[in-house]
Amino acid sequence: QVQLVESGGGSVQAGGSLRLSCEASGRTLRIVAMGWFRQVPGKEREFVAAKRWSGGTHYADSVEGRFTISRHRVKNTVYLEMNSLKPEDTAVYYCALQIQGGSGFGYWGQGTQVTVSS
Repeated sequence: QVQLVESGGGSVQAGGSLRLSCEASGRTLRIVAMGWFRQVPGKEREFVAAKRWSGGTHYADSVEGRFTISRHRVKNTVYLEMNSLKPEDTAVYYCALQIQGGSGFGYWGQGTQVTVSS
């Protein structure tokens, strides 16, 4: 059983910062990548950022330069540092996990709300 536990969401004013965390646990994991997606009501879930355990990172154009994804050196944990937040960043943020042998991000967290007020 693979489990993703997210933390760190909340409310902040525009221009502020938040840090999200996500820890993966369960059976022996051979992680390929972990990432973050977000969703607002009535819209499809969209990609935010991803971190390959081999070292690469990828960002959506909308967050490039403001968000930073990183991983814990030892733990199966990924972080999303969000700076210069904008009201349009308001969404439920979901952590996602891709493991070896899987097809894309096959495991998801429960989501954490991020609200940015103007």
